[in-house]
Amino acid sequence: MADGNPVVQRSMNINEKLGPRLVAAAEQNAILRIGWTNAGDPVPKDGELGLCPALPEGARLRALGVLGSWVAAFGRGGTFTLQGDAGSFLGAANQGTSVICERMAGHFVGYRMASGTITVMDGCGSDAGAEMTGGHLFVRGATGPRIGGGMEDGLIVVHGDVGPDPGAGMTGGRIVINGRCPTPPPGVLLRPLAKKELKEINALLDDESMHVPSDAVCLTPQEGLHIERTGYAVSSDDLSNIGLTSDNQQLVPYETVDTVALIGLSEEVQSLALPLPLLPCLASGATMTPNKKADETVSHLLNRHPAMVEELPRAVDILMLNRNNLLSIGEALPSAGGFAIDLTNLPPMDAEQLDGLLVALRSLAIEHAPAVLIDTIGRVQSLHARAAHHRFDLAVARIEDGSGISEAASLPLTGRSKKEHLTNDTIQTGFLLGFAASGHDLAVLMASGIEIVSCNPPMADTEDVAYWLQGTQEDLANELRRIGINSIDSLERKHLRALNHETASVSGLRLAGYERPLPQWFAR
Repeated sequence: MADGNPVVQRSMNINEKLGPRLVAAAEQNAILRIGWTNAGDPVPKDGELGLCPALPEGARLRALGVLGSWVAAFGRGGTFTLQGDAGSFLGAANQGTSVICERMAGHFVGYRMASGTITVMDGCGSDAGAEMTGGHLFVRGATGPRIGGGMEDGLIVVHGDVGPDPGAGMTGGRIVINGRCPTPPPGVLLRPLAKKELKEINALLDDESMHVPSDAVCLTPQEGLHIERTGYAVSSDDLSNIGLTSDNQQLVPYETVDTVALIGLSEEVQSLALPLPLLPCLASGATMTPNKKADETVSHLLNRHPAMVEELPRAVDILMLNRNNLLSIGEALPSAGGFAIDLTNLPPMDAEQLDGLLVALRSLAIEHAPAVLIDTIGRVQSLHARAAHHRFDLAVARIEDGSGISEAASLPLTGRSKKEHLTNDTIQTGFLLGFAASGHDLAVLMASGIEIVSCNPPMADTEDVAYWLQGTQEDLANELRRIGINSIDSLERKHLRALNHETASVSGLRLAGYERPLPQWFAR
């Protein structure tokens, strides 16, 4: 989170105080209030964000003032009423909470909601109800562009005018509009409401003033051709054309070398220790959980090695948040050792919206959990600048971003950006590779200044992952012994050599034999 931001600090303090009181208040059927003194005098909030994440069943909250982004996100029940305005992502990933905003709301209201009800009484911004899979969104007032964009199911009712491209990319659900509606985009059908349909929708609305008239229109997806998406362009190379060399004498084969890495270097962070600087990227933490009959060595290796997972995290794992698992974040995050935000798989967010998401996640995670930010290598400058501004612990560049930029070309891009933006030594840099890393790959990347490497294992079987990790650690240790270095911390850029002209051209590394970078790297 942004260093010294008073709004962030106030928001964290509110969530910290609310946490222990939510369950007790739910049991007593009491309403918790935000924006009033104990005596009942109004003290409206001003910009607080990320409030009240993952509200449980039975919780009842009422807030007063103007709130920021990611309020009442990941809700699992209860009610949240705001007497005032809300920022973006109000009620995102809702799974049963009833959210009422008595004035205006920002962009992406109800993003990825699956169930529950969200009511906005004075209009909202763009992309309201985007990618809904269920639930009900009711809006009185005008809405911005792309309402219901990409929705898969659920119901949206708007009493007001809607902006351009309503329902763009929708594959299911209904958007009912009582107001002016522009020509819908291709793939979206505009039709009148059937009498039975009208009765069913109005039965959902307790407030008669929100009832839908018979002349309202309905947008639904139109049957048509479904074209499968083509894959991204992949990286044009790997790290096999970069060699490791040193003037040092090689170490004896049995000498112990240090391959341990940490995620989270700040004294304020609960660090995660990795036996080697490799973070397996897996769909589920269950893959890293050996069964009771597993070999003791396999169990020991897997139990102490963190992974980056999308579901069922262990206490040592980092939970990667993306659009696919938003609905499980409230339940899964408290069990994880840290979290990662994958910006490549979420809607674009500005600084305030990212702060709101961070407040919500930090309020759900264990205390002082390390935070990771992921974005593409093409946006590495922005990635590092945002990681520094919001005080992430690790900034990871995803190499396979569709640009085809090779790993060798990514090294100088990352190095220049790191020098410009990551002046704080506690913020680490990482790569998310598109192939399973070897010990050689890890040594090359460590020497180039990359501190943590993440990738998918070559096989997803639990025992195979253990053998891959063990073999990669031994390969890394052998590389270090060969060049006479006893720790990955001693690897430097001077140990690297480009083995062909093309790799030297894109990486700026010394060309083997020529023993210095190619001339163009000295040009201003």
